[in-house]
Amino acid sequence: MSEQVLVSSADGVCEIRLNRPEKRNAITLAMYEALCAALAGAQADSAVRAVLMSGEGAGFTAGNDLNDFLSGLKFDGDNPIMRLLGALATFGKPLLAAVHGKTVGIGTTMLLHCDLIVAARSTVFSMPFVSLGLVPEAASSLLLPRLVGQQRAAELLLLSKPFDAATAQSMGLVNRVVDEADLLSEARKLARDVVAQPVEALLAARRLLRGDPAEVLARLDAEAKVFQERLQSAEFRAAVFAIASRGRAG
Repeated sequence: MSEQVLVSSADGVCEIRLNRPEKRNAITLAMYEALCAALAGAQADSAVRAVLMSGEGAGFTAGNDLNDFLSGLKFDGDNPIMRLLGALATFGKPLLAAVHGKTVGIGTTMLLHCDLIVAARSTVFSMPFVSLGLVPEAASSLLLPRLVGQQRAAELLLLSKPFDAATAQSMGLVNRVVDEADLLSEARKLARDVVAQPVEALLAARRLLRGDPAEVLARLDAEAKVFQERLQSAEFRAAVFAIASRGRAG
């Protein structure tokens, strides 16, 4: 398992922690592979009753590592990003997340596949796909309107503007907002409360809540086709050039 993805299990909870703090936990293809392996291991392990995701350092994740997007990546079934999104969409056990600081792109959209989320007050969420010349992913074009309503989802996805933890809670994106010092302890307590439930009833209730994943998987594929096209666009390359130029200027 990659050291940039830390995995541990205790008392029925598997913790998966992003560990690339020097790059704000920007997720590389190797990290996606490690995340896929971690979820597969948690699904197969009967001792694991729930999974808790979190991030090391100043923030949960800065999203995808843009360098991978410039490498001619194909968004097909072999792509580790697509495999992770499929794994999240079909995962059979409760998924929890503890987020803080910058929570960008897929860092936000992957939360739509989670059951319970605790956010630090420091959290700043953003889904800057359109501002990068791209389109939403992770089935967020389907799941976000379901969660927050069509107009609010349009505002978040079309304008790419960041929003804070209080706003996320008011929209129903997160369950609890706490001080950053209390983030992991609160999330772990919530995970313990989950695994204390009768397991068969818990899993059956979760299946009913989530419904048939077929529509989500179909939207993942539809988004991926457009996302692939947008990676070749002049708008995307101009956005990446602008980001690189700001970095050199800084």
